[in-house]
Amino acid sequence: MEWKENEMDVNTYLALRESVQWKALKREQAEKALKNSLYILTAYEGEQAVGMGRIVGDGAVICYVQDLIVSPDYQGKGLGSELLARLIAYAEALRLPETEMMLDLMCAKGREQFYQKHNFVARPTQTLGPGMIQYLS
Repeated sequence: MEWKENEMDVNTYLALRESVQWKALKREQAEKALKNSLYILTAYEGEQAVGMGRIVGDGAVICYVQDLIVSPDYQGKGLGSELLARLIAYAEALRLPETEMMLDLMCAKGREQFYQKHNFVARPTQTLGPGMIQYLS
């Protein structure tokens, strides 16, 4: 497996999203999302991108794992765990000394156990309310 950092092109991004049947994005929207990412990690098998993930956020108080995608043929083989571990390590390297930074994500339905085994906590808890979302269209 070859790893590339911050070299994602929009065609590859859109193709990976399509491979897992995620909602289609307009090309301009995808380009802006990639440009505004803090970090993009892509896994390649030969010339083929087979997985990717992004970190977005402010890099100090909060970061988000965004778009963790593994092509269907590569799922269940540890690639998602490796991508996530590398994304977490990147976010940890951003954290200022003697501070705490939140690393959040919103997982796809049915993927909760995957993230829980990587120490993410499902909300709500006794101290944290539920995650919430609003779509602007």
